Amino acid sequence: MSDKEKVELWRRWRSGESISVISRGLRKPPGSVFTVLKYHGGIAPAESTVRAGSLTLVEREAISRAIVTGDTVRSIASALDRAPSTVSREINRNGGRGSYRAAAAQDRAGAQAKRPKLCLLKRNPVLRDKVVSMLDDEWSPEQIVGHLRMRHANETELAISHETIYRSIYTARWGVIPQKLCKKLRTRRPIRKNKRHSVKGQWCSQIVDARPIEDRPADAQDRSVSGHLEGDLVIGSRNSQVATLVDRKYRYLTIVQTPTRHTTSVVPALVREYARMNPVMCRSLTWDRGMELAGHKLLTAATGIEMFFAAPRSPWQRGTNENTNKLLRQYLPKGTYLGDLTQQDLDSIAAKLNNRPRKCLGFRSPAECLAGELVALTG
Repeated sequence: MSDKEKVELWRRWRSGESISVISRGLRKPPGSVFTVLKYHGGIAPAESTVRAGSLTLVEREAISRAIVTGDTVRSIASALDRAPSTVSREINRNGGRGSYRAAAAQDRAGAQAKRPKLCLLKRNPVLRDKVVSMLDDEWSPEQIVGHLRMRHANETELAISHETIYRSIYTARWGVIPQKLCKKLRTRRPIRKNKRHSVKGQWCSQIVDARPIEDRPADAQDRSVSGHLEGDLVIGSRNSQVATLVDRKYRYLTIVQTPTRHTTSVVPALVREYARMNPVMCRSLTWDRGMELAGHKLLTAATGIEMFFAAPRSPWQRGTNENTNKLLRQYLPKGTYLGDLTQQDLDSIAAKLNNRPRKCLGFRSPAECLAGELVALTG
């Protein structure tokens, strides 16, 4: 990434744009954008300044052209209004007349001009040890600073700001604070984010022709008819997941095995599951805005169910499914690898929940309620 692109990257990052928006604006992969941000911990580096009197890139390019034409050092110096000794040192430091290159000389001068200063925690190991200890106890940088100011108000060597602590945490190349302590912060972020950072209103992946939840039939909204389901993915460790389908009326749960969360994997898995279901349960399905159902039209074409989607960042619109997934976590705790579970295993877990009495059903079980409806329909 060129210097100009990096300047634009940091300008966009400071304005609050997300990594995906920046990558599209610069036409660079998101990974490349994140690599630049991660190197600096998400904190924009200070702009480098050139000491007054230093040779500029334009002057170095003029020196390079003059060398090619065979001009003497004195004539070059006269044209640039510089001392001959300045031009002579510049050429000799950068390979001599036979190897001088303006761009390389400019980069070398910039590197030599840097005077890196050790950060505060690097210079003060006592303070560093105190900060690391409190971070390990899951204190926030602001809490650490407040504690030090209250307990050590007269000890100037223990004075520090919360911003300095954040910079020391996120700038991994400084090697001051162990990176594992990033996980001790409440946000658990790998890089620092600007306070204006927000993805609200920014472009993100869109589900084409997604029908909003407001279009859902009235009998789905008032829970008067069974067969209107809510669905989502339950995520496990190591990129494992299962899909859950819950009936809004009877809270009857179906768990579906799916090898990946890509739509080409989730949709066929749901199609197979719907083929096993009683037709009474196949009226509609409400999902969140996850891209795992970007291929919802294929699901509708294969099963005949109507698809509806909740509003972005509105899990309460699918409260039945969210609450059931919480119950499911008793059997599939967070951090569990779900890839080894067979469909038979998942059916067994679903049966346990479906045969539990539920307060919202008058302490009847979902399986009992559904069986009663099926008997009434067939009788």
